[in-house]
Amino acid sequence: GREMRISPKHAMEICRAIRNMRLSGAREYLEDVQKKKRAIPFVRHRKKLAHRKGAGGSGQYPVKAAREILKVLKNAEANASYRGLDIEKLKIVHASAYKGITIPGILPRAFGRATPHNKPLTNVEIILKEVS
Repeated sequence: GREMRISPKHAMEICRAIRNMRLSGAREYLEDVQKKKRAIPFVRHRKKLAHRKGAGGSGQYPVKAAREILKVLKNAEANASYRGLDIEKLKIVHASAYKGITIPGILPRAFGRATPHNKPLTNVEIILKEVS
């Protein structure tokens, strides 16, 4: 997915969590994250982050990012079926997220001042491979 309006930090942690998973397992996992049943373990961006049950330490429920990455997974699944790959044997071999462009914005403050209020966009890459 290119230039998605999700947090780059959340997307990086989700991609780390679903990397090397089966496609079906990753879909169930992200659906559970959306329902706040299972947490995404936060490994890198976890300052002052609370412990979550099942995350093995610090974790969160990034619902918006999980929803958007699930769309990318469904798109990759459709591409794989179009190319004739077996959907049941697909594994996520590459999942990465990195910052895209930043949409500049301003937030008006008191006494005629303004503060930058920028919105970062995120690029997400998912590569599936058929394994036995």
